[in-house]
Amino acid sequence: MKNPFLLFTFLISLIFTAGCEAQTKSNATDASYTYKSPTRDGTGKIYMGREISQVMGFAGRAWLERQSREQEESVSLAIKNLPINASSVVADIGAGSGYYTFRIAPMVPQGKVFAVEIQDDAINYLSKKSKELGINNVVTVKGTASNPNLPENTVDLAIMVDVYHELAYPKEMLEAIHKSLKSDGKFLLLEYRGEDPTIQIKPLHKMTVKQVEKELNANGFQLVENGKFMTIQHFLVFEKRK
Repeated sequence: MKNPFLLFTFLISLIFTAGCEAQTKSNATDASYTYKSPTRDGTGKIYMGREISQVMGFAGRAWLERQSREQEESVSLAIKNLPINASSVVADIGAGSGYYTFRIAPMVPQGKVFAVEIQDDAINYLSKKSKELGINNVVTVKGTASNPNLPENTVDLAIMVDVYHELAYPKEMLEAIHKSLKSDGKFLLLEYRGEDPTIQIKPLHKMTVKQVEKELNANGFQLVENGKFMTIQHFLVFEKRK
């Protein structure tokens, strides 16, 4: 497949099973969620009108590390615009192969980066790569499908890069992230733009600003920056609602 985005959608289908092993279905009595027959790329679990997508497992690491990613996703611009300083504590939730983790770590030499993953293969890979690169301020954290297991009131910036739409328990995760942030901490979501049908990513793997705001506002966050400099993604910065 010559088109990288079509390749991505193909990979999603192939690795769905591996990723889903890390996320169990929630209790059907939970009033926060409803259920329906899954669509082709969905789980059938609905949160605030949105069907939660299938999961990209760690078997898709090659997609995360593809050489064309910088050009396609304006990664350097995203890194440049992160609201951090040299002593910031950053949490990369759903860190995957560490594509963002290991680019952020040198920017916070007096701080650290929590690389949060729920898959053992990813945790092992991140730990090994940290040692290979000689990076001492990356701390791997084994999270769960409903909690990143971060210490409370310690994080300056939490980020999710193309992860939020896959969360099996978005309400619970947002509550846990809210607790982990300092009073002035920020939460950044990078998501493929759901408003743009020309972006060749499957619909459930994209999100609109309207839907993101709807879900985060309901869980104690407010949008403070809508960066429009990314090529195909939203750059949405939230704070705890005052």
